[in-house]
Amino acid sequence: MRQTRITVREHARLTTSEVTASADEAQISSSAFDWLCKLQAGFTRQGARLIEIENRRWLRLDNYVGIIHTPCGTDIEILPRHQAQDDPARSRALLCKMIASALNLPWRETGAADLALFRFPLTEWVMRQFLLALDRLLKRGLRFDYQQVEEEQPYLRGQLDQARQARQPPGKGHRFHLRHALFLPDRPENRLLRLALDKVCRQAKEADNWRLAHELRTMMQEIAPSRQVQLDFSRWRDDRLLAHYQPVRPWCELILGEHMPLAIQGATQGISLLFPMERLFEQHVAKQLKNQLESDASLRTQVASHTFCRHDGSHIFRLKPDLLIERGKEKWVLDTKWKRVDASARKTKYDLSQQDFYQMFAYGQTWQAGRGEMVLIYPQTDIFPAPLKPFLFNDALTLHVWPFDLDRDELLRPDDHTLPLIAPA
Repeated sequence: MRQTRITVREHARLTTSEVTASADEAQISSSAFDWLCKLQAGFTRQGARLIEIENRRWLRLDNYVGIIHTPCGTDIEILPRHQAQDDPARSRALLCKMIASALNLPWRETGAADLALFRFPLTEWVMRQFLLALDRLLKRGLRFDYQQVEEEQPYLRGQLDQARQARQPPGKGHRFHLRHALFLPDRPENRLLRLALDKVCRQAKEADNWRLAHELRTMMQEIAPSRQVQLDFSRWRDDRLLAHYQPVRPWCELILGEHMPLAIQGATQGISLLFPMERLFEQHVAKQLKNQLESDASLRTQVASHTFCRHDGSHIFRLKPDLLIERGKEKWVLDTKWKRVDASARKTKYDLSQQDFYQMFAYGQTWQAGRGEMVLIYPQTDIFPAPLKPFLFNDALTLHVWPFDLDRDELLRPDDHTLPLIAPA
């Protein structure tokens, strides 16, 4: 089967007709087109939308990023839509960083060799991180456990099972029923690692990944792969004797489909990973701001203790701001939006959404009693390099629109702000 790979950005359009390939338009095979249309039906049942069918010839991708492997061999890599002209390698590196941050994955940058992997699809990077973590684990040693074995042998070893031996037929009196313990690596953790490693061995195309995967499989060949993935994950122990297993677990979950924000159902030819970009941005910003807070402040995410109104004695329409910073009795509501703001487009209200402002006004009334400062956070781009002037709902309630620099992981704000964040180094 011939492998075809296309690289596009969020909201790109796909067609079966001939088009000039770009980051926003690409041609795919008829079989891949039909498979994506069928896939959308499954997403609709999950309440999500992967694609929008514009007509019988065009599909428009939504705001999911990652990679899709179709059964016909077409690989569709979807990168973030950040700047007006995005370099694929830089977008791929940004996506990897945000995935690792948002999912709290233990990612180590090991130099130029790993950076070179950004020329390859996202799955090669994920497999690389798994292989490096597994390599470090094997160098420290797999965890073995004693396991009770019951068997029949022509020699005596361990404890004789007298009840079963007494029922032995006369012609088999020379055989012994034994109970004894063996020191084996057959544990849930090791079985899951072997299953993930087998999957990587089948899917890896980058030479270094393929070589390392097969070297590691040789070292784990005596371990049988897991046959019950969810059950084995539920039995994965977190005690101190297995502390060196913790860095590899999230990568193992990602490869086996147990740690994905959105999974693709059905048979595909490779590892498919999809992430909602809005959610990745929110979680990445939350993690960075939490590390930058002053010592007497705290940050909570997706707080849902307030509702919009009451009806017939019950509260309805729950309000959940993305971020809530608290210091003493002071509160600041922050909301993240993965959208492009144009600081020069004054006539079109900087391309801001009126719905987002309605949402922030509701947050301000319920969470801050109609007083104080709130912040809408957008990614910094070439057309949104600095904060906009404040938006005043009234004399007491102010809304700020600030950019977040994804290169330096810094929220750009004016010097006179009251948000309890430490100054960047």
